Amino acid sequence: MPRINFQQQLVALKDKLLAMAALSQQALSLSLEAYLTGDLSLCDHVKEIEAAINAAERDVDEMAYDLLAKEQPMAIDLRFILSVIKINGDLERIGDQATNIASRTQYLQDSPKISLPIDIPDMGEKVGVMIRRAIQSLLEADAKLAESVLAMDDEIDDMNRDVQNELIEVMQQHPVVSGQALNAIIISRNLERAADHATNIAEDVIFWVRGSDVRHKLSLAEAD
Repeated sequence: MPRINFQQQLVALKDKLLAMAALSQQALSLSLEAYLTGDLSLCDHVKEIEAAINAAERDVDEMAYDLLAKEQPMAIDLRFILSVIKINGDLERIGDQATNIASRTQYLQDSPKISLPIDIPDMGEKVGVMIRRAIQSLLEADAKLAESVLAMDDEIDDMNRDVQNELIEVMQQHPVVSGQALNAIIISRNLERAADHATNIAEDVIFWVRGSDVRHKLSLAEAD
């Protein structure tokens, strides 16, 4: 009976983490929409969601540490709880990146809207895909799906580098739009960091499912 109760607690922990993941995804999506449309009411919503994310982070940590202390899990159950603790932190930081984007959008509210030679919507969509895949891999305990997230990280790094190079040139040639260009650079960096957190989540899923640490390493498929 105690073991059955422990498994039920693991399910509850996973459900709470997935609920937090939904909040983090929503915050990032709304912050990008705010930036792209100029709808400042969405920025306030993002900050409300951030408060909920922070509360959820505390709850998940408390549940996870309680299970570690009371149940002393072994093998895959131990790996799962350790992964949850790390994923929890990455989800909270995705919320932080969303809040940063919302703050940048508010900062721009009195600046004229200009067209820049970059594609923030495409970058945001790709980062969103990474986060969704990472969470789906957690939901389904799918290490292969998690590996597909790792494969996308370099593309986001390249996009962020291209944004910086393009906009530094814009600022040099057109100093009058330096404020808007600098904010776009910061937002691109926020997206790149969100992608890094999605990658961390995927790595932790692989650790949970396979017991292998793939941080700073190529996947077996890439190595072949």
